[in-house]
Amino acid sequence: MSAGEREARRTAYILAASQAIIGSAAPIAFSLGGLAGFYLLGPDKSLATAPITGFSVGLALGALPAAAIIRSLGQRNGFMFGTAVTAVGGAVATLGLFRSEFWLFVFGLLLLGVGSAFVQQFRFAAADNAPPEFKANAISFVLAGGIITAILGPQIVIFTRELLAPVMFAGSFAAIIGLAAIGAAILSFLRVKGGGSAHGAVSQADARPLLEIVSQPRFAAALVCAVGSYALMTFVMTGAPLAMVGCGFSPDEATLGISWHVMAMFGPSFFTGRLIQRFGAERIVAFGLFLLIGCAIVALSGIALWQFWTSLILLGLGWNFGFIGATAIVSTAYRPSEKGKVQGFHDFVLFSTVALASLMSGAVYNAYGWDMLAWVVFPICAICLAALAALSMMRQRQTT
Repeated sequence: MSAGEREARRTAYILAASQAIIGSAAPIAFSLGGLAGFYLLGPDKSLATAPITGFSVGLALGALPAAAIIRSLGQRNGFMFGTAVTAVGGAVATLGLFRSEFWLFVFGLLLLGVGSAFVQQFRFAAADNAPPEFKANAISFVLAGGIITAILGPQIVIFTRELLAPVMFAGSFAAIIGLAAIGAAILSFLRVKGGGSAHGAVSQADARPLLEIVSQPRFAAALVCAVGSYALMTFVMTGAPLAMVGCGFSPDEATLGISWHVMAMFGPSFFTGRLIQRFGAERIVAFGLFLLIGCAIVALSGIALWQFWTSLILLGLGWNFGFIGATAIVSTAYRPSEKGKVQGFHDFVLFSTVALASLMSGAVYNAYGWDMLAWVVFPICAICLAALAALSMMRQRQTT
């Protein structure tokens, strides 16, 4: 193993550990955001998922500033700044619950989303500081940290949601402050201080205009698949706890369903990179999309607890292969001098769509029920598969 790969592994492991801790804020928000919103609202519950939408809006709004701050302060200091935002978000959400102010709670989750925008940059940082042959593995290593998130976040919810009773759920959001502090301590070991790549000086002279980069068929297809995979995952996952509780299951059973889901999201990351190297990113993305279709089929088959949990597991697996594969394609579509603006644009488009998906999830569930959330999966996956097919046909024409 070369010195460069050893350092890339060290960086990826630190970022994975940080993601495991700081990233636990996300399952806390997703598990309790809709339920807490339902708890805070009056008779009209149609905005119950607005807190989760706030989280996703924060992700979208934070994407471009996070990339700029990391570029300006360097990766370690930029990521530390992001953990501070996460801590403030946890504090504001807790205050909103104590004061029974719905929109203050939504604002707290928006801040948590902004903090999560910095966590989303971990995967790009791992790829940027890795040699070309290790990029897919570096992305996978970072996202593999989510397997701890899948256990830690929901367990925090179960053990702390009544900790500050009679204010329900406040203890879980207060715990995010501690998670941010631990994550900052881990990030302090990161050696990469600058905003550039660890593999040589970056020349700005060869940077292309953003429009030229994003209009590449390879980038466009990858963006469509990344957006489709992530938006569908959020759309179905956001409504799932409400559907499970609405079907008579307990909040703890709904939370455990989210735990299985998040575990499925990140568990395969230990080998997704190797699968991409062996079979190609496009095939792995297609496999992920077919898993998402499987999720919808199981969801439509019934409303037993095992069907909810199985559909959520398939949803997580589909996201893993679809999103990691799409991210790997994106990472090959820009030059080192272009990474800041391209990564920021990518995540802005991605999480703007995810925010809309989370908002529509509550509205669609309240109007049409759980089945409609599943039916939406089919046309979106068809669009993504068509984009992959078009990219494949274009590549075949170029090689003949």
